Amino acid sequence: MYALTLMMPRQTEPSVNNVLGNMLQQMLPTCDVKSEHTRVVVDEPRLQIDILITSQGRSPVAMEAEYLPATNAESESKSRLGKMIVGQQRPIESVIAVRYPEYLSETADLRSALTNSSLDYCVFTQNGMRIERFPESGWLSGTVSDLADMIRLISVPQRAAEEAAAKLEQGIDLAVAVLNEFEGSRPQVLQNIADKLGMANVLQTRRMACAIVANAMVFHERLVGTDHIEPLDQLLSDAISDPKPRLLDAWSRILEINYWSIFAIAKSIVEQLPAGDAAVTLRTLRHAAGEVIGTGIDNAHDLTGRIFQRLIADRKYLATFYTRPASAALLARLAVSKMDDVDWSDSDAIGELRIGDFACGTGALLSAVYDQIAARHERSGGDLSALHPIMMENVLYGCDVMPSATHITGATLSGMAPNVQYQNTQLYTLAYGPHQYTGVVSIGSLELLRSSSILILEDTIPPATRVTMLHDEPTNFIRVNVPDNRFNLVIMNPPFTRNTTNEGAYKDTFAGAFAAFDISIEDQKIMAKHMAELKRGTCYHGNAGMASAFAALADRKLKPGGVMALVLPLSAVAGLSWQEFRRMLGKRYTDLSVVTIAAADNDDLAFSADTGLAECLVVARKLRSDEDSSTKTRFISLTNRPTGFAHSSWLAESISKPKQVRQIDDGPYGGTPLLVGNDTVGEMLEASIESGAVWGPVRLRDHSLAQVGYQISRCQLWLPGNPQTQDLKVAKLSDVGKIGLYSLDIVSEPPRGSFTKSTYATGATYHALWNHDAKQETHMIRDPDTQILPRIGLEQKADAVWSTRTRSHISLEFRFNSQPLSAILTDPPSIGGRAWPNVGFEDNRFDYAFPVWMNSTLGLFCYWWHSNRQVSGRGAISIRSAESLPVLDFRTLSDEQLAIAKLIFDEFRDKELKPAYLADVDLNRALLDRRVICDLLGFGDDVYEAVRFLAQKWCSEPSVHGGKKRPRSAKFVL
Repeated sequence: MYALTLMMPRQTEPSVNNVLGNMLQQMLPTCDVKSEHTRVVVDEPRLQIDILITSQGRSPVAMEAEYLPATNAESESKSRLGKMIVGQQRPIESVIAVRYPEYLSETADLRSALTNSSLDYCVFTQNGMRIERFPESGWLSGTVSDLADMIRLISVPQRAAEEAAAKLEQGIDLAVAVLNEFEGSRPQVLQNIADKLGMANVLQTRRMACAIVANAMVFHERLVGTDHIEPLDQLLSDAISDPKPRLLDAWSRILEINYWSIFAIAKSIVEQLPAGDAAVTLRTLRHAAGEVIGTGIDNAHDLTGRIFQRLIADRKYLATFYTRPASAALLARLAVSKMDDVDWSDSDAIGELRIGDFACGTGALLSAVYDQIAARHERSGGDLSALHPIMMENVLYGCDVMPSATHITGATLSGMAPNVQYQNTQLYTLAYGPHQYTGVVSIGSLELLRSSSILILEDTIPPATRVTMLHDEPTNFIRVNVPDNRFNLVIMNPPFTRNTTNEGAYKDTFAGAFAAFDISIEDQKIMAKHMAELKRGTCYHGNAGMASAFAALADRKLKPGGVMALVLPLSAVAGLSWQEFRRMLGKRYTDLSVVTIAAADNDDLAFSADTGLAECLVVARKLRSDEDSSTKTRFISLTNRPTGFAHSSWLAESISKPKQVRQIDDGPYGGTPLLVGNDTVGEMLEASIESGAVWGPVRLRDHSLAQVGYQISRCQLWLPGNPQTQDLKVAKLSDVGKIGLYSLDIVSEPPRGSFTKSTYATGATYHALWNHDAKQETHMIRDPDTQILPRIGLEQKADAVWSTRTRSHISLEFRFNSQPLSAILTDPPSIGGRAWPNVGFEDNRFDYAFPVWMNSTLGLFCYWWHSNRQVSGRGAISIRSAESLPVLDFRTLSDEQLAIAKLIFDEFRDKELKPAYLADVDLNRALLDRRVICDLLGFGDDVYEAVRFLAQKWCSEPSVHGGKKRPRSAKFVL
């Protein structure tokens, strides 16, 4: 045996490259994979590339591979960037450096060995004059299948996509200038176009109209030669005085094939253009479309979505934000990874899937899911061309209230295989608001909470697929069926708007969620009433907003075993109005993952574009009939938002298939690091969460803080670096005290409010602490700032309100990076207003213990742990959520301890405290901590030092400092 081993031939690197190339060719059948070839680089015929992958519409990808230690792999990879490949129009933009394990050189069966091997690799990408490495340090490790997946991701020609987007926008702006001339001469033309789009007649709408027509022209060029479709240069030739009829005729023939989601709305816009003036507009857009086609880019790279997102109107009301491509890819990968019972090699099995987005917008999420399924099918040897009609006709459901949105989604999905025809789609533009002729009022996708059938615009789907209209349906609408309990995956980034919002852009609305499209106040009221009827028995709550209604819709549509994947506001993890949503997941779902971003800048906290509010990704699988519910939840906090497809791919793989995950009850040792190469990009932690409870472990750089918060909630003090646990009696604030009135129950329109507000005056009979003022809140005691006056005729009610005044107040909107105090006392007792509601105690000695505890490091920490951290550097709680705030159980303190608390308050009432995010460097806060930990609670110096270390960790959290720089003189105080 030993002799035979010595005689085995050594496998050279070219041998391994050839076998790896053959394996990649099988996994990427639409690509051309060459191994060990020369004469492939323009002007460098002798240059040999280890493995070269080319594909139509994509950039060439090179691979350079060596056995470990692979000292030359990286330098050779970087030298291949920018090389032009024979027969290709784009240079090499990305190269993969691969390190082969040494044992491959001694194997007799290379294919088997490669199949079972873990290969080290990194990616080099040319970005302008810079060469970027992914990961920045270290190496990725994966299978040949992972390499194939990476090749698909990095072959996207990013520079061409950016160039195409810029050229299309330039052409749109030129065409809009032509349409603007109609304002004075033919205003009805512009109004007709706006009516077709269901939008107001404004500049934004004209840009949208031109973008839709230009996008249809881009797609038209992809169909040239199909069913005698002529190129645009012939249809819109300068020699033709009126090219409009010829273009409309061509698009009518395309609609006979299908592509209704793309061409129906575009055709209706062109029909509104006056014959004499249409030529200039159409030729301008034809030129823009030609420029895009000239870049060789196709829709698989999200060009359509990126362009249209900038143009979508009414986002201030619909509050829909474009899901960034990398974020969409991450969510889609996480969702599809939970669909573990699908044979991805079987196109018939895939055809049985139902995947829906009932607020599809630009189609970013549906196209990301499609891409994931296509990648799995292709790597399993499937035919993507044969799969495309199946996906378009049967699998993918997309709904939106904007015709422009379904156009974008249709174009994006069709672009996955633009030359492959299909018969019909499940993309629907839904009735929304009052119908022009009948007055019937609809609320879009949310009508599906009532019934599995829904009204859609008749002219947005092919005649062959329309069903007979019911007699009571409004003109131009038909019903389609979207079955309940049938979907394998519902993936959405739903609108976040709340009906209860009446400020800012919503100040002239009755129901902000239904104020889009210039819908009247009367109709908003009807729609809001309609929604109130549909919410019964669901997780929808008005204060949570429309996103919670769409979550309820997802639950209704999913079959047992189906996957819910949502982009939600971060308030979903902690908001009291979101409690039923969290309870629903706890009862009916399993395998729950929650992904958040622990960045400091508000602009970096969201997975969507153009929103400054923190978001979370929530992915869970609905229980099957034979499964029990599980409270185990995986919390993932990313250091930064995913930066690209490769980043998203690696994150999803690390999240979905970790080797081991730290538990929240393990103790304050931190979470499981998420590594990309040698770089830590986040942490992961698993926790069992009670049904409906706040999801605390979110937006954390350091998960040891979550472990501390968890232990405190269980009356244990277990601090980082301190192996000993201590008993710490905590209770809900509502158990030890009573929260005061909501501000609108004090000052609002009668009969609800019995007071009016006025400027504070010395000697006022009725006074309140109403607003935040950081300059006046550096000490634990403060004067009232507002005078309130009883309304005439409501004196008796005002007396009852006035009887709730107390000295103690709690902050509802705590800015950690500018405000020092989470609780304060007033002298004399006052009514608490919007920012500082009352807290009343039966034992007035608690009035001193309360601010002493709340403003110590442990009190600040508990407030932060319990709060909604949606805005960076700020923690928000509501009156209701304040009731469950964990505080020191003052009822367990002895008389001696309560007396000590009074002494501590008296000592600190006039001491100035720095903003909370400087708690670790604030000498007075350190002194307060010592008095609370050692003198009040009786712990030793070791616990005090651990609390100060906790202060240092806590102040390092982005959700606390919010990116605010620390003073140069700030030094840690023990």
